[in-house]
Amino acid sequence: MKQVEILCKNTGRKCTYPMGITLEEIARDQNIQLRTPVCGALVNNKLKELSFTVIKSKTVEFVDMNHPDGRRMYIRSLIFVFYAAVNELFPDANMSIEHGISNGYYAELKGLGRVMTDDDIFAIEQSMKEIIRKNYTFEKLGLPTEEAVAILREQGLADKALLFEQQGTLYTFVYRMNGLVNYLYGHLLPSTGYITNFGLELYYEGLLLRVPHPGDYKTLQDSLRQDKLFSVYQEHKDWAEILQVATIAELNSFTMNGKAGDIIKISEALHEKKVAEIANQISHRRDEVRIVLVAGPSSSGKTTFSKRLGVQLAVNGLWPHQISLDDYFVDREHTPKDENGEYDFEALEAIDVEFFNSQLLELLEGKAVEIPKFNFKTGERYFDGHMLQLKPGNILIIEGIHGLNPGLLPHIESRLTYKIFLSALTQVSVDEHTHISTSDNRLIRRMIRDSKYRGYSAVDTIKRWPLVRKGEEKNIFPYQENADIMFNSATLYELAVLKKYAEPLLQSVPENREEYAESTRLLKFLSYFKPMDDSEIPPTSLLREFLGGSSFTY
Repeated sequence: MKQVEILCKNTGRKCTYPMGITLEEIARDQNIQLRTPVCGALVNNKLKELSFTVIKSKTVEFVDMNHPDGRRMYIRSLIFVFYAAVNELFPDANMSIEHGISNGYYAELKGLGRVMTDDDIFAIEQSMKEIIRKNYTFEKLGLPTEEAVAILREQGLADKALLFEQQGTLYTFVYRMNGLVNYLYGHLLPSTGYITNFGLELYYEGLLLRVPHPGDYKTLQDSLRQDKLFSVYQEHKDWAEILQVATIAELNSFTMNGKAGDIIKISEALHEKKVAEIANQISHRRDEVRIVLVAGPSSSGKTTFSKRLGVQLAVNGLWPHQISLDDYFVDREHTPKDENGEYDFEALEAIDVEFFNSQLLELLEGKAVEIPKFNFKTGERYFDGHMLQLKPGNILIIEGIHGLNPGLLPHIESRLTYKIFLSALTQVSVDEHTHISTSDNRLIRRMIRDSKYRGYSAVDTIKRWPLVRKGEEKNIFPYQENADIMFNSATLYELAVLKKYAEPLLQSVPENREEYAESTRLLKFLSYFKPMDDSEIPPTSLLREFLGGSSFTY
């Protein structure tokens, strides 16, 4: 019998096995013990299920549910179980996962014909627990695409079926669990018994599927009430449904029918309308508001939004002056460090808060102030003679990740401020059961911008991203509900446009890099979009901040 050589990174051992051995058998032979059960493996830095058969020599690293890919497997599998339970109890209703919110996933049951009750929640939860107790296998099947599409349509999964049809492939992978077929655009756990913890609760017009805390699967994440964020999601969900582009398949249909330009025009018009509405709200408080704070996570489009808002404020007779919080960084030698000894640029302490407030107070008193600049290469603040003085009718727009942090303006009265929070809350879903992560949307934006303007490779951006996300969770998202208003900087069409810019960058990630797993995941995700031409995107679009071609000066 032919043999294959396996280098196991978990144990450091190189062993020979019969060709055709499964990853599960290798894990058992190597006695792999991780913090939670082994649920998959990175084979040559590409994620595979434990049922994967090895026919060539490979480097293997087993992962558990604490690994980012393992956690995604857990959540996909949990959603499949949720779908199965709903399908059993309410066969005439259509379950949809709308978006991630409140440390969980918001879902609706369409066609139920009534408001959901606590009894419904209890029944679904008990059905899910029974499915988990029976430990059904998630079986991966390769089927002719026509057959897979027919099965999905029979189960009422029309959006999923249409997307499969649009791919033009002869064969398609799906998963089967206890006779039910589904596909959630990524690998699943070996069986339902791996799911150890979840929760369900009523949430607005639907329910919240709660998930365990990362790193501690015995504890559910706390569910938070995020009324403003939910309102923004619902507003854009309504827009997407009105325009009939709620899913990738529907967006692809517009592109394939030569109507992509219509979606671009409407999306940009909706953005401009919202920016104008925000400017009107600020103008109505012109006798009081002197400072507009624009905050948001990385690659949410804060800079371009601020410039567009400035234009609309000028239309209303308010002349804006823009200040970036980045220019108030402390010198590099005074920058705080995280637990790993790395500079923590996302911490509020990285900003010279006292100096910043002293300059604001002087500006509000009508004094002329020399505004600093920050040299990111030398890590030092400097002055180039740029003076600023506020006159009647002037208003300050201050842009930066800490704009909503209560500790930013300890000496400024809150009535003098108007607070705006930005994020790229993707409006299009993959299909009924799979939403698109706002984090993935922003990562793709940042990767393109980093390559175009900062000389960073996709490897650099992917490697840095977990630290960026950690900083956001600590320093930005806890304060988003402090906003007077939220603005969704995502557009309906953008991922179809970003696709052609992102794919070459992701394809350049070498197989021998750890970041290869993430690049292949994102490439797979982008493959479902039909590419859309960007020639009709106006020069004032938020997307131009990442693509280039903006008429604004940065």
